[in-house]
Amino acid sequence: MWKGPFSAALAAACLMLAMLGCSRPAPEQRLRDSMGELQAAIEKKDAAALEDLLAEDFVGPNGLDRDGARRMAQLMFLRHGEIGANVGPVTVDLRPGHATATFNVALTGRSGQLLPEAARLYDVTTGWREVDGEWRMTSVEWEGRL
Repeated sequence: MWKGPFSAALAAACLMLAMLGCSRPAPEQRLRDSMGELQAAIEKKDAAALEDLLAEDFVGPNGLDRDGARRMAQLMFLRHGEIGANVGPVTVDLRPGHATATFNVALTGRSGQLLPEAARLYDVTTGWREVDGEWRMTSVEWEGRL
């Protein structure tokens, strides 16, 4: 076995690589991953996956609850053959165990035609809570843009 500075450097490098492999992503990256899962659920038209990302006490506009959000998504999925969600830059305000993410999104829907039949741009603010390393959306507010 080698002795000296080379061995110590190699051991330190191996230890660092092992620690990187075991480390969890930072809270903001996990939040952004959850937001990506939410976008994918919308585009796959998977209301159950969307509901799984919502906190039990989720609240949306006009008292929309978790079950109502799933039903609203199912209706939107039935109405449009394809759904697209093009998310603009996301600003994250991270606090221990809680976060707010703001962004704009262009939602598109079509029934198989070349161009979308419906396209809307929204300013969105979402609230999130981290539980056991998993982020769940607690609230959403949106405002349509002209």
